[in-house]
Amino acid sequence: MPESGSKASKFAQRMSEAISLVNDEDRVRFGLVENARRVWAVGSIHGSKAHLADLHTAMEGHFEPGDKLVYLGNYLGRGDAIIETVNELLLFRRALLARFNLVDEDILYLRGSQEEMWQKLTQLQIAQNPAQVLEWMFAQGVDATLEAYGVGRERARMRCREGPLALARWSVELRQAVRAHPGHEQLLTSLRRAAFTDNGAILFVHAGVDTSRPLAAQSDSFWWGAGRFDDISEPYQGFGRIVRGRDPDSAGVSIGDIAATIDSGCGYGGDLTAVCFDNLGQVVETLEA
Repeated sequence: MPESGSKASKFAQRMSEAISLVNDEDRVRFGLVENARRVWAVGSIHGSKAHLADLHTAMEGHFEPGDKLVYLGNYLGRGDAIIETVNELLLFRRALLARFNLVDEDILYLRGSQEEMWQKLTQLQIAQNPAQVLEWMFAQGVDATLEAYGVGRERARMRCREGPLALARWSVELRQAVRAHPGHEQLLTSLRRAAFTDNGAILFVHAGVDTSRPLAAQSDSFWWGAGRFDDISEPYQGFGRIVRGRDPDSAGVSIGDIAATIDSGCGYGGDLTAVCFDNLGQVVETLEA
């Protein structure tokens, strides 16, 4: 891990190189954490409002001026309080913005696999085999999100049987269902593929990164993982710390020299974890709820 100003400068130079690989269209898809003294990262939530509210309560007593916050995806899916979870995210955001005089970009939300599937649901009419894709998504827990927004799994199956035109109309239903809840559409359309600190020290991802490919060329690796994340032993494009919020193998929290996983199984019977890093990627403290 970087420890000195000279190393931080080196990482900043490499960060500039990494950003240069991202074209103008893609830049808006990545979040930039600027001027952070410390950065809090929150693991996968999976519609567990109770865990999230308890974690937020704990964080209130530890959040300090100069801190930033990155949620690492999977707000939706699996849990039974998905609407309430998104509402809790919005409420805590407003509280931090007011109390610490933050700006919008100081609190970032990554797109998780659940949010990626939700987006794909709105495009189901163009899938080669919509019914098969839908059932696979149900097995991953997206049906809980459908039920929460009042559009239901059986209606989705029926629209698949009716064909592409019915699915296109159904996708409009999905968007309208989200819009019925103030702030939900704005949050779900603000999600970033990944985020990084402006000094190049930390890269935040949802489930993983393919270290053989540049940052701008990543796609499914962000949401489904690639290779053995914990085995990453060298900085990737200059990032000395890579933090993810979802472990597809559910192996628990793990903090290595480079790779850090902060998924403690929320939504699968486990807790919800937040880890605070200093601006060079060293762990400052950990909270669980």
